[in-house]
Amino acid sequence: MSNGDIFVGEVIGTAILILFGAGVCAAVTLRYSKARASGWVVIAFGWGFGVLAGAYTAAPLSGGHLNPAVTIGIAVDTGKWGKVWVYLLGQIVGAMLGAVLAYLVYLAQFQANVREEGTTEGTADEPVPTLGIFSTIPEIRNPVANLITEIVATMALVLPVLAFGLTKGLGESGTTVLIVSLLVVGIGLSLGGPTGYAINPARDLGPRIVHTFLPIPHKGTSDWGYAWIPVVGPLIGGALAGLVYNAAF
Repeated sequence: MSNGDIFVGEVIGTAILILFGAGVCAAVTLRYSKARASGWVVIAFGWGFGVLAGAYTAAPLSGGHLNPAVTIGIAVDTGKWGKVWVYLLGQIVGAMLGAVLAYLVYLAQFQANVREEGTTEGTADEPVPTLGIFSTIPEIRNPVANLITEIVATMALVLPVLAFGLTKGLGESGTTVLIVSLLVVGIGLSLGGPTGYAINPARDLGPRIVHTFLPIPHKGTSDWGYAWIPVVGPLIGGALAGLVYNAAF
């Protein structure tokens, strides 16, 4: 694969992933969305379908990593680091692009970012928080616990992804990406409660950058004090998964 193919594939694939993922979060969160308050299960499946669409689209060009933790895990296992920077650059750019596209899809809802008077959720003109549409926020802010959650959850993603490569039938049938997308749904349902399961540095960092600059009414903070955890945790988890895979398989 050429550097150009890798970059284009990762940009397109990651943009699709974030369009679906941020899109489902916007659908569930924002007022005047028909899917509002439809819940965590909907969010988990929305992100899983984002992986499905993005990875299948990117696979012919770049292999469809869409995630620096996956790229790092593969590099740790194989020792091939020459193209890692191309993957990571494409993933960050794609994540930012996908976040902008999701914002444009829900532009009217973002512009109407107020709560209705007389509801149990607040009074008139009180804003609906928007950062959670773009990036992760922990339920309990505990840096050590949050970091452990992201490390373990990312290992639970990357180690199976690497192992799927040993399953010859999956590759021949073309269902590897489908299985990975279901794995992401499972991680969201099982391990996503504490931190929102970033498990992907680009998925969190790119949209957080976009949230900082978008003209969203009453958007609130972009929470840069927490932002290192969904970057460092998944990178550690991906590297550890690569080491375990290399040693055990």
